[in-house]
Amino acid sequence: MSGTDVVEMDIAFSPCPNDTFIFDALVNGRIDTKSFRFKPFISDVEELNRRAFALTHSVTKLSFYAYLLVREHYALLDAGAALGYGCGPLVVAKQPLGSLRGARIAVPGPHTTAYLLLRLWQGECENIVFTSFEEILPGVSSGKYDAGLIIHEGRFVYPAYDCIEIIDLGTWWESQTGLPIPLGCIALRRDMAGHKEAIEVLLRATIGHAMANPKEAEGFIKKHAQELDDQVIQDHIALYVNGFSLSLGRTGAQAVETLEEMARNRGLL
Repeated sequence: MSGTDVVEMDIAFSPCPNDTFIFDALVNGRIDTKSFRFKPFISDVEELNRRAFALTHSVTKLSFYAYLLVREHYALLDAGAALGYGCGPLVVAKQPLGSLRGARIAVPGPHTTAYLLLRLWQGECENIVFTSFEEILPGVSSGKYDAGLIIHEGRFVYPAYDCIEIIDLGTWWESQTGLPIPLGCIALRRDMAGHKEAIEVLLRATIGHAMANPKEAEGFIKKHAQELDDQVIQDHIALYVNGFSLSLGRTGAQAVETLEEMARNRGLL
């Protein structure tokens, strides 16, 4: 690639604060993107999962479960992942439940890592309702659903909906594996594989810039966030943007391999 070549590349990520925090500098001209020009597409992670099956985006955020299903067409990038300890999905309800087997459970999508974890823990549940994640807590609170599988900001605000925790699937995962929980990743469509190393460098640069200048991204984050409370946003970013976001490393890679092995052993891949 010569110095005058420009590579136009679409990049898809979610409106969640951890993603908008990470990608603000990359898509809003705060860092030098070298010969790349990025066009952002922002949507719910399950929509991004669906679009990956159609090979829509060159670079995209994916649930790790979705990545395992499309890995023939997408390569996992070493930077940008949402992976860590104490950050797993929660099952919540208005009151204690004797069993989830017959409960009407709202789930944020069939290809989310959260739904994979629910099945690894509980087995197949009989009465799953797939809905967008922002509708889950209001639905549980109103009695529309018996329980909800919550992700993203939900873990910080569910008490405000008069909900209680039934199970923390991240705690369950850690008890089973001793590893951080792999929730979401950034993947590169394989026809663009020649740019993999350069994109990883830029991802680390945009994350590093965000960490060093956290105030700069505030406007971009609030423009897209579901929950606008400053403390919720700060807690969300602090939980999901960490050292594993800069590089999966050996521990992160082991966590992904373990998730794949468990899913294959249960016939879920």
